Amino acid sequence: MSSPASTTRRWTPDGPYDLARSLRVLRRGPLDPTCRVADGAVWRASRTPEGAATVRIARADDAVAGEAWGPGAGWLLERLPALLGADDDPAGFTPRHRLVHEAMRRHPGIRLVRTGRVFDALVPAILEQKVTTDEAFASYRLLVRRYGEPAPGPLPGLYVPPAPRDWALIPSWEWHKANVDGKRSATIVRAARVARRLDEAADMDLAAATHRLQLVPGIGPWTAAEALQRSNGFPDAVTVGDLHLPRIVGWTLARERGADDARMLELLEPYEGQRHRATRYICLIGGTPPRREPKRPVGDIARL
Repeated sequence: MSSPASTTRRWTPDGPYDLARSLRVLRRGPLDPTCRVADGAVWRASRTPEGAATVRIARADDAVAGEAWGPGAGWLLERLPALLGADDDPAGFTPRHRLVHEAMRRHPGIRLVRTGRVFDALVPAILEQKVTTDEAFASYRLLVRRYGEPAPGPLPGLYVPPAPRDWALIPSWEWHKANVDGKRSATIVRAARVARRLDEAADMDLAAATHRLQLVPGIGPWTAAEALQRSNGFPDAVTVGDLHLPRIVGWTLARERGADDARMLELLEPYEGQRHRATRYICLIGGTPPRREPKRPVGDIARL
């Protein structure tokens, strides 16, 4: 059987480019049904304003080649450079700490991607509220396979995420089967009902886009930042309210244990305007503080 017709486009980055690390943020776990790495290429299924589409992205000498299938193929390829990070300007970033400088030196080709699809980035972020990453990935995987559709193109097993209307019509018992509590499912349903208005935020600045998303009850600063980092590629959309990030930033930049959001933002002040990019580098090279070893008993107690 012949493969469906496809269209192609090439983009040449103006400097070092790390395809895998730049696009990794779009993949919700190794079993994400909308995204797969195969044969050295990144495959991604999307729902565009013109319909479902699949794009295969791979390095081609000094360029990056995209091949797309489906009704939305033209839409995807028109925006392929933005998806890959062409609108991003890493040259405007100046590391202020030795470890951040080292991370940038080791990984010079990371770009901030821009999908242009706010609602599609918002759903996984809502699922990740107040649960472990693995739990959220499993819920997303189950719901996409149940209510999405097989992606166009030659790669089997790839799925296009559900349309907003389909998210809104998922029955309560199906959310329960996917281990999604009522608060998160209700937030997704509310967002789905105004998905068109949310997608307008793709053309807004950071403050306006954040405000637009947070008009939906259940969407706070953490969820808005996580979505806009991917849909808009904002370099200053720092994640506030995360369980681990403040501790990673505090330990990496100041060797401090137990940093909270306020302390994290204080430490990130030198990167104002680029705080999300700074945390991307920090997470590449940093880590959480080691656990304190219990004090060893001394004297006679030590011999017991």
